[in-house]
Amino acid sequence: MRLWSDSFRDGGFIPPAYAFAEMDPASRVRLAGNRNPHLAWDEVPNGTESLILFCIDGDAPQDGRDVNQAGRELAIALPRGDFFHWTLADLPPALRAIGEGSLSDGVTPHGKPGPAALLGVGNGGARPLRQGVNDYSAWFSADPAMAGDYYGYDGPCPPWNDLRIHHYIFRLYALDEARLELPERFTGAEAYAALRGHILDEAQLIGRYTLNPALAAAKN
Repeated sequence: MRLWSDSFRDGGFIPPAYAFAEMDPASRVRLAGNRNPHLAWDEVPNGTESLILFCIDGDAPQDGRDVNQAGRELAIALPRGDFFHWTLADLPPALRAIGEGSLSDGVTPHGKPGPAALLGVGNGGARPLRQGVNDYSAWFSADPAMAGDYYGYDGPCPPWNDLRIHHYIFRLYALDEARLELPERFTGAEAYAALRGHILDEAQLIGRYTLNPALAAAKN
């Protein structure tokens, strides 16, 4: 399969319109457009019963004590792991694109509802899809102003004191099952584990993002 976007190029920087937060000279960061990017694909293999899409930040620091702390920096060598930004399941095999902003447009404090979502599929029709809770659900759990279940897409918001540019992997899988066995409320990690033995093909697209002013200046 092939996967691409009109919103950013593979290996390029993701524009702030598709991020959860963007740089702000006065307050370091502010909320951004948080629109899901346009995505399109082709060469779906015969026998595909459904597709599932993930967006994963593989550069998330595993120790959060120094995250966004003045006077501290997150070293490049700091242990890293996965942070799931989006899990979208039950995509029909005939679907070939997701429109920009069709499933997320702006930041929703306490999270967007789910897991059910609708996405137009040809001739004005729509098919029900399932979206998992992303990892902002855990990140904001102790913040009364933001705590909640964050279903669907919420974009990049790497630490502003991180010395590493973060990479956001959009990965699409063709599956031999129309509906994966998942609980009603499921995480990206749970959906990823459920793929075992059902993958026919896959494709990925990678975008980069930073909220560190020094790194942003260097990329220009």
